[in-house]
Amino acid sequence: MANQFENVPAFFVAGLEVRTINKDGQAMNDIGALWHRLMSEGIADKLEDREGNEIYCVYTDYRSDHNDYYTCILGYKVTSIEYLPEGITGKAIPNARYEVFEPADSNFPANLGEVWQRIWDTAENRAYTSDFEVHTFKSEKDVDTKVYIAVN
Repeated sequence: MANQFENVPAFFVAGLEVRTINKDGQAMNDIGALWHRLMSEGIADKLEDREGNEIYCVYTDYRSDHNDYYTCILGYKVTSIEYLPEGITGKAIPNARYEVFEPADSNFPANLGEVWQRIWDTAENRAYTSDFEVHTFKSEKDVDTKVYIAVN
């Protein structure tokens, strides 16, 4: 099945941030720690301007490409990033054209490795501006996920 392309209007995301790299398991460890903090610290309840319950994982501020340093923000789509609680980072994601990838199944988080490997192997014309995942939880392990990769 061919991937779809979608024009996504600008939006705001707020959550927890880490600067990381896809080397020696560093990103997996760093982003895993963000997931733990997001859930254990009740970040969703701290965001008054939250839009929905979907969890966004944004990859942005790439130094060059996916083999180099980038920033990951794990959180929620919000209506504004003007007034955020202490310890929460906000980011404006510009409107862009995205190639949309979906995992073969909803077995979270195991399905993420498969979809990212497919992205690294097949995605062309990546812009390396802001990419993001949207996770809609039906249960702890049953999650609908879409991964949006910015393209030129």
